[in-house]
Amino acid sequence: MARPAVVGQQLVALLLLLLMAAPSVTNAGVTCGQVLNYLTPCISYAMGRGSEPPAACCSGVSNLNAAANNTADRQATCKCLKQITSTMPALKPDIVAGIPSKCGVDIPYPIARSTDCSKIN
Repeated sequence: MARPAVVGQQLVALLLLLLMAAPSVTNAGVTCGQVLNYLTPCISYAMGRGSEPPAACCSGVSNLNAAANNTADRQATCKCLKQITSTMPALKPDIVAGIPSKCGVDIPYPIARSTDCSKIN
């Protein structure tokens, strides 16, 4: 069985390859690569490791929220989040959805595969 750190590194490498093939979901200012950079510190926690998100994760969530400051960027971020979470089956959807509130960041939409990103303002 692979060690957790190796599995996490493999997942990040897979995500980077996927995102290089499609660097941006839309023509918005925030790219999927940026979303991944902001949220990489959250991956281990989102896989169920740890009781609280690390400070670097919360910083990334806060910075991403600040960067996605218009409708196009929020929609692009939503689409990227859905793309990222769909390629990483080890992520726990309930934990992922709760990260913003655990970090004290209010985002204007739920982080869920069922979210209709086109309806985000």
